[in-house]
Amino acid sequence: MTRRALLPVSAALTACLLLAGCGGGTAPASSSSTATSAPDSTPSPAGPTGTAGDEGGGGDATGGADGDTAGDTGTAAPPFPADTAADTAEASAGALVTVTDIRTGRHDGFDRVVFQVGGTGTPGWDVRYVDVASSQGRGDVVEVAGEAVLQVTVTGAGYPFDTGVEEYAGPDPLPGQGTANVTEVVFDATFEGTTVAFVGTRAEAPFRVYALQDPARVVVEVADAAS
Repeated sequence: MTRRALLPVSAALTACLLLAGCGGGTAPASSSSTATSAPDSTPSPAGPTGTAGDEGGGGDATGGADGDTAGDTGTAAPPFPADTAADTAEASAGALVTVTDIRTGRHDGFDRVVFQVGGTGTPGWDVRYVDVASSQGRGDVVEVAGEAVLQVTVTGAGYPFDTGVEEYAGPDPLPGQGTANVTEVVFDATFEGTTVAFVGTRAEAPFRVYALQDPARVVVEVADAAS
């Protein structure tokens, strides 16, 4: 009786030991606590594509479609006025500049004349149609080809020995480079803080004036004459 009672208990113990032995292998690896981030697919913002102002197309030095002034343009250009009234602007305080270059060019709907300057400060201007072109200081009549004359006065000007910059030396007159309305530009002189030039046109038409920098320039644009 005693032997029979022990057999079931012994079998039970043996089964438990077998089960424990089966479960005693290598413990399952725990999952990593570090997650791998998915790559960021958001595109980076595009950088600037250009600098406002002074942008321009091609053109050549012989007066092609854009003439000599292809790069002399910018977002600072005001709209063309509806009339031919004078256009003026003040020079910066202490400005002392010398006109170093003049160039002309043809653009869609207008002609451009650029007065490039060197020196210090920002030039001002007084641009208006005049009945007669008269030389500064002397008052002599200046011959300008065309039916109308646009007098361009650059203010804040200085003599070359004051600015250390060589003054424009020609050609004088400077013919229009493929222009439709501008006939020529005649450089007059620098006198008492102003430099004067005359722009001849085939007809009196609206014009606009604005400044560009690096290098400093006064830009005069004359609209095509009304047909």
